[in-house]
Amino acid sequence: MSAKDRPDVQVFTEIGIIDQLARTQLERVLPPGLSEAQFTVLNHFARRGGMESPAQLASAFQVTRGAMTNTLQRLEARGFVTVAGDPADGRRKLVSITPAGLAAHEAGLIAMRPYLERLRAAFADADFAAALPFLRALRAWLDDNR
Repeated sequence: MSAKDRPDVQVFTEIGIIDQLARTQLERVLPPGLSEAQFTVLNHFARRGGMESPAQLASAFQVTRGAMTNTLQRLEARGFVTVAGDPADGRRKLVSITPAGLAAHEAGLIAMRPYLERLRAAFADADFAAALPFLRALRAWLDDNR
């Protein structure tokens, strides 16, 4: 069996293609000036809440600190996040989402709704549910083994 025919290689090929298609579609429908990278940071905070340091965010997103700093600066300039000093450690910064950031996140979700509705119409809920256990286990393994 050649490498390209192995199921593990095929899974990662499919995931890569799906990722590229999904990112491209997301960029097309997001409100003007909101990039996919910025939306994913807003999504992270909308889902989890709380505050995190830029270093924690860079680690979570598997990007350089410089790339995360750039994304955060753009979000902060639009009033979507606040970056403040950590009261427990003056050398650190803490990032949190603002009400405007939550509204921008919601606007992104609304912009995605027609595409997601077409996606949901193309597949049964059972198809999505069947895929989740393997995808969650794969994500957990990858996260544990980075």
